[in-house]
Amino acid sequence: MNKAQHWLAVIGLSLAAATSAWAEPEFQEGVHYERLTTPVATGTGGQIEVLELFWYGCPHCYRFEPFVERFLENKPKNVSFVRVPAIFRPEWEVHARAYYTAELLGAVNKVHRPLFDAIHEQRLHLDDMAAMEKFFVDHGVKKADFAKTFNSFAVETKVRLSRKAAETYGINGVPSVIINGKYRTSVNTAGSGDAVMKVIDFLVKKELAAKNKP
Repeated sequence: MNKAQHWLAVIGLSLAAATSAWAEPEFQEGVHYERLTTPVATGTGGQIEVLELFWYGCPHCYRFEPFVERFLENKPKNVSFVRVPAIFRPEWEVHARAYYTAELLGAVNKVHRPLFDAIHEQRLHLDDMAAMEKFFVDHGVKKADFAKTFNSFAVETKVRLSRKAAETYGINGVPSVIINGKYRTSVNTAGSGDAVMKVIDFLVKKELAAKNKP
């Protein structure tokens, strides 16, 4: 092999290595995300479901919320976003009831982020029905509507699902994100809030490709 052939061979090997590295997935299962042991059926029809499990009292969830907001601003039409307030302890239930009350009253945009802010910035103790009722009324929800919804059968049904969320999705902390009932990621797993968003995008594309595959 002459010198020219040698360098051509070296260049060829370098290009092959670069191509191989480029072809590898950007995110890896078992590193940046995990596959659920048992897939969970989604309720979003033909859309890809992105489900966030959170708790209003969680500082990590509060810091993650701006990433969620940016995601929602640019969410593809074929993706459905779902929030589930997890209940790891009995005292978390009042916050779950608050979210579901807001959801049923169509008031999530009025109270969701303000509730986070009130707890983490204003240091308000919103840990019982009376305190939560005042908060909702202060943010434009009628007292009578709050009262009849907070302990309603519809909210209780959703709360029962929240109590089982940790077992259903195999999580041990929040915030956690479930993609299409198949994959689980979090800030701890992905490495940062920004990385979580990139993993979500990666897995959504993966699910869409699988769905559209002939």
